[in-house]
Amino acid sequence: MPSLFRRKSADLVENAVSTDAPEAPADPAAGRGHTASKRERGLVTPRRAEAQKRRPAAAPPADRKEAMARARERRRGQRAEAMAGMRRGDDRYLTARDRGPERALVRDLVDSRRTAGTWFFGGALLVLIGSSPSMPPVARAVSQYVWLLLALAVVVDSTLIAMRIRKRIRAEFPQSTQRPGGLAFYGIMRALTFRRMRMPSPRVDLGDRI
Repeated sequence: MPSLFRRKSADLVENAVSTDAPEAPADPAAGRGHTASKRERGLVTPRRAEAQKRRPAAAPPADRKEAMARARERRRGQRAEAMAGMRRGDDRYLTARDRGPERALVRDLVDSRRTAGTWFFGGALLVLIGSSPSMPPVARAVSQYVWLLLALAVVVDSTLIAMRIRKRIRAEFPQSTQRPGGLAFYGIMRALTFRRMRMPSPRVDLGDRI
């Protein structure tokens, strides 16, 4: 007849072993270095909308004067953002005249080279001074020749710019709906503007291959 005391001792040992044994991980594929995620630990990251709702809202303006000041500040920030976007050539802020990949290519073609048009207005000022009646006849005659040379240089350079623009647009945008003549005129007018005053600002350096 088995002893009751021996059976009780065996049961106590078995219960102790089962109690001290480590629990099996929830995920069998997880190894020793597995770290429980926030979802497994019950910590769920709140969504951005919920996080924004928790942020304290700005206090309402105290009076009409403060409301107008806030509106002016907001408009000033929007104008500064629009101007910065226009300078860097962001289509979201460009006017219809400057928007589109074709016109971006035209700007790069013009900005990558020196143009005679950038010297035209400076030369025209010198010609105006030299052709003054108070100047000697020789100076007036030289001014007339300089004026003719400047005009001829601008005409030749504008013709070369238009030919280059038409060629590149046909090669890179064969399905473009933009008129080649309009794109060429756009490039010529940009070439007549001082480089620092061009808008959008040049994004290529002089001499870059486009």
